[in-house]
Amino acid sequence: MSEEKKDAVAASQPGSTEPGVGQRATASALEAGSQNVPAGPAGRAELPVVDVRRGMFGASGTQDTSGYGGLVRTIAMPGASERPYGGWFDEVVDVLEEVLTEQGLDPRRVIEQVVVDRDELTIQVLRDHILTVCQAMRDDQDLRFELCLGVSGVHFPHHAGRELHAVYHLLSLTHRRQVRLEVTCPDADPHIPTVVPVYPGNNWHERETWDMFGIVFDGHPALARTANPDDWVGHPQRKDYPLGGIPVEYKGATIPPADTRRSYS
Repeated sequence: MSEEKKDAVAASQPGSTEPGVGQRATASALEAGSQNVPAGPAGRAELPVVDVRRGMFGASGTQDTSGYGGLVRTIAMPGASERPYGGWFDEVVDVLEEVLTEQGLDPRRVIEQVVVDRDELTIQVLRDHILTVCQAMRDDQDLRFELCLGVSGVHFPHHAGRELHAVYHLLSLTHRRQVRLEVTCPDADPHIPTVVPVYPGNNWHERETWDMFGIVFDGHPALARTANPDDWVGHPQRKDYPLGGIPVEYKGATIPPADTRRSYS
């Protein structure tokens, strides 16, 4: 075993740091973590890394009491898939591309990439065209995704230029199929067109995603907060949002708020 690997292993062992100092990831451990990315098929581009997490629970400094302060985990998104996708996935993508072409659009400028992962189909769409794609997915006789189960927000604060994701889950009652559409936007310009004209049930879901993640759905009929007061500052489900809390008195002892007890990242 090389010295670098020995250092990485030692860094992940409980009790391997100096007394009174929390475990810190060494340079060797960080390098080992950066290499811990799932390998894609030969000839494919490297998987996009959206985050590198250190420790067991994200604690920093001397606050990690788990004994895994030197643990380094690389978080990578699945890359674009190659044809054939398998099953009915190819049919759905082919029909969607055909419909877009008939409308005078270049599918390559509408569909960012197609991902097949864990037997699920995800079509990543450029945000300017999400309404057009939803219209095609709902109305074409060979697609017929009549129902949108809602839109979910996701926040990757370290995914530069693509920090915010909006994920739409579509269900075809006619063909008994389910597909996922995904749109990204930067934190500096968190705007995505609304799909309420095509899927009216998304009215509430888009409001909730705005409330919790701060994605602005342009053209929404009444974009307002759902859980928080209208004058609330910030969006609580973003990963960089402070934990907050109030002091709690328990059996004569005062327990301070979570974000003042430990430093979570």
